[in-house]
Amino acid sequence: MSSASPDLSFGNLTPEFMLDALDAAGLRADGRMLQLNSFENRVLMLHLEDGDAAVAKFYRPGRWSDAQILEEHAFAAELAAAEVPVAAPWPLAGGSTLFHCQGQRLAVTPRQGGRGPELEDPEVLRWIGRLLARLHGVGRQRPFTERLAWASAAPAQAARDWLIGHEALPPELAPAWDDIARRCIDRIQAAFDSLPDLQLTRLHGDCHPGNILWTPDRGPHFVDLDDAVTGPVVQDLWMLLPGEPDAARRQLHAVLDGYEQIAEFDDRELRLIEPLRTMRMIHHSAWLARRWGDPAFPAAFPWFGTPNYWMDQTALLREQLEAMQPRDALPALARDEDLVDFDGDGFA
Repeated sequence: MSSASPDLSFGNLTPEFMLDALDAAGLRADGRMLQLNSFENRVLMLHLEDGDAAVAKFYRPGRWSDAQILEEHAFAAELAAAEVPVAAPWPLAGGSTLFHCQGQRLAVTPRQGGRGPELEDPEVLRWIGRLLARLHGVGRQRPFTERLAWASAAPAQAARDWLIGHEALPPELAPAWDDIARRCIDRIQAAFDSLPDLQLTRLHGDCHPGNILWTPDRGPHFVDLDDAVTGPVVQDLWMLLPGEPDAARRQLHAVLDGYEQIAEFDDRELRLIEPLRTMRMIHHSAWLARRWGDPAFPAAFPWFGTPNYWMDQTALLREQLEAMQPRDALPALARDEDLVDFDGDGFA
């Protein structure tokens, strides 16, 4: 990977700055802060002088507009009002859930504890299915007007165009990757075109196990709507499933059993699992390349951009092209690398 210009988006986020920003936003922290695992934004858990615990998110400058962030916050508030368990941002000084401080933007949610859900337990999966159906029920009540849409191959096309346009691949490997990426994009679009009456709704958008927390008394609840999008509901299902096809079928059956206790599911959407996963793969490569100037990225992903990385990606996209062949059988589902919680991993 060639060197990228230094990304100084978070250059002023010292502990002192963050405490001052929280104070200006109307929250008095007692000084205890723990940075949480997040690459796209800067997220920390903090304790307040009144005894509450909270999670503060400093948004990466330039990724989302204020309108897009506030639309995400409004969706979270709608979900909370409908008693769908989700971490909804607090109003801050001035009344908005989004606070500006010296070029940085801040939101704060209550801390919600829990652990990862036991996805091998069918009853846990049914509970998650019911919860997703409730989330989508709220999502159908009105459309997003500012957030992105995963309703065609356009996101994958934009990611491919950025990678090729910015010469992010080694010159000797770019033609082979670009050829298979273009063919995959055509197949993705064909899959969406085959469902012209596909129902779209507001979604969580990044519903992998790391964004669901479980407590024994309350069951599952959602965190991190940073990648909320418009799209088919299957986008919020496929990342919950393991890579082994037989296990994926069993777990998908349990999730849909719970989902259909609340809402109908269009079985035709299963055809979109592999196209959606392929889009995510192309987007993930573009996300890493876009963020390479951020010092956190080379340290965390040292393998990215190497010849081996791009040869592997080319081979994986060839596999995806085959997996996207029209067929009735349930496709092979999520691979482990698709399920890492990056707090926003390239959907912008």
